[in-house]
Order: sequence, then C-alpha cells, then structure tokens
Amino acid sequence: MDKETDEQKSERLKIKIEKTKEIYSKNSEIWCPYFSANITLNSDGFNHLINKPNRLPRTVDEQLLKLSLVKKALEVIHKSGTLQEYRDRMEKTGKPARDGFYKTSRVQYWGFHAIVGEQKKIKIVVVLRKIGDGKLTFWSVLPHKKFNNQKLYTDGIEEE
Repeated sequence: MDKETDEQKSERLKIKIEKTKEIYSKNSEIWCPYFSANITLNSDGFNHLINKPNRLPRTVDEQLLKLSLVKKALEVIHKSGTLQEYRDRMEKTGKPARDGFYKTSRVQYWGFHAIVGEQKKIKIVVVLRKIGDGKLTFWSVLPHKKFNNQKLYTDGIEEE
C-alpha cells in the first residue's frame, strides 16, 4: 500500500473539515438525556477540534482523527445517561482587557466514555463544556488512551 503524501493528506483534511461543518450546520443542538437538555454545537468546539488550547493548529493527523470521530461523538451525546468524568475550575476566558488581564470564569467539563464502531471497536471520550452560566457545548472528542493498539473485548466478558 502506498504511503499517503502530505498533499493527499491535506486534501483529505479539507474534505473532512467541510463534511464536519455540514454536520455542525445540520445539528446546531443535540439532545442529551444525562442533562435532559440540548447541547450546543458552536464554533468554539469546532475550533478546538482543529486547534490546541493555545490556538496553534493541531497536526493534520490529530485534526483528521478528531474530525472523523465527530459523528460518533454526537451519537454518544444523544445516548449518554451516565457520566464518567467531571472537572470544575476557574479559567481565563475571552481576550485580554486593555490592562492585559484576562477575565476568569467558572468552567465545567463533563466526559462521557463510550465504545463505538461496528467492525473496529474503539473507546472514545466525548467532552462537553460550560462557561459560567452559559450553554452546554460540545467541546471535544478523543480516543481513550491508545488508539491503534487498544484491545477491546467483545466475547467472554461475563467470564472475567
């Protein structure tokens, strides 16, 4: 099998970004049973899939991975009834004021873990975020720990 060139990978990323933008435009909100509320899909979450928290772009491979998991993440949100992770902290928000200081706000994160996929099963973590009294938003999706080398059991689990 031929190795994909940087140009081919870049083209694949452009296509994946457009497809993900379509998903976002069709699903500006998605129901989450855990919160009994709608979760907002907005540009903040989309930009987080493309860029690191310091606003530098993620690698092409990271972007492709995160974008390829968005559909599965939305399915997890729509079915989530049990929370696996929660984080609550004060963070800088927005742009710095004239004096160079940032406003800080309470930021909460919720992590839902799920095993997804038909042929090849993987475990993912879907992250939702809320700043202050704002809306619950889809923030990120990532593979749980290792992606390619992870082993998931589908048979005989009840014997363990």
